Amino acid sequence: MATIYDVSVLAGVSLATVSRVMNKNARVSEKTRQKVLDAMNELGYRPNAVAQSLASSRSNSVGILVSELQGQFYGAMLSGIEAELRAAGKHVIITAGHSNEADEIDGIEFLIDRSCDALILHVEAVSDDYLIQLSKSPVPVVLINRKIDEISDNCISLDNEKGGYLATRALIDQGHKKIAYISGPKWKADAQGRLAGHRRALAESNLDYDSELVVEGNYQESGGVDAMKFLLAQKRPFTAVVCANDETASGAITICRENGIKMPEELSIVGFDNIIFAGHLYPKLTTMDYPIVEMGQMAARLTLKNTYQTKGATIQNLFEPQLVVRDSIQPVLKNAVDTSA
Repeated sequence: MATIYDVSVLAGVSLATVSRVMNKNARVSEKTRQKVLDAMNELGYRPNAVAQSLASSRSNSVGILVSELQGQFYGAMLSGIEAELRAAGKHVIITAGHSNEADEIDGIEFLIDRSCDALILHVEAVSDDYLIQLSKSPVPVVLINRKIDEISDNCISLDNEKGGYLATRALIDQGHKKIAYISGPKWKADAQGRLAGHRRALAESNLDYDSELVVEGNYQESGGVDAMKFLLAQKRPFTAVVCANDETASGAITICRENGIKMPEELSIVGFDNIIFAGHLYPKLTTMDYPIVEMGQMAARLTLKNTYQTKGATIQNLFEPQLVVRDSIQPVLKNAVDTSA
């Protein structure tokens, strides 16, 4: 079996030079680098990643914990993170926390035990205190979609309150006054922020907040189905509905169509996230664009900066959602169907 010594002899360079090539050190000329790579190929030599890790105290791997491994939202997040880290020669180890405190802690400990150089965490159930203490450990931590004031420099988050405000404002600007709301799980910080923004928009326009037109969902299509059924069963009038995410909106649209409600003529609807299928629903969904790919990339850049001392990266900690107007909203019509009928 070929060794690093064999590579150095065949390439006619020192052991230190071979090591610099394997560690992608810039202090090697392209001509010398190619000689070493050619020798490695000829000998079939593969660097021992474990040995490199022991020698450099780096595994060149970053641990990522997300709530789920399914769905377009999490796929887009992971894609943004992985692409940025791969371009820098780093690899990822991924696990899921399922929005459960025990699972999130178990996942974090799993990643630390795998000698990850750093962690990027999308966590919802563990406490702020736990994360503040974790941030004091030797393993650098970056949070995505969560903001904790004490460690805000290591948080990449979205202004969810502004997103909820803009979603409702878009309907108010179209003349809607009776606006229903399907939230995410109310214990989640992002759901709380979006609902707070909804309430701010109503208050700003001197519109009453009607708690009977607010239903808690689960950020899934099934939650939108159940919530819309509940709203229609209340026999209370509303001309528009804001949904806490696009999956919820998809479920709500299904129920409206099954009940013969024309959209947007009789009911306008707004979502949140702007995932791929939002533009393929009928009607095409007006929604809040959640720049999760860019946020994933930014979390990776912050990790590279904090852990590997990458220079030149400009870090943006807070992102803002943008309204994407499509076909699912329109001004209130005097002859709109009363959903209380």
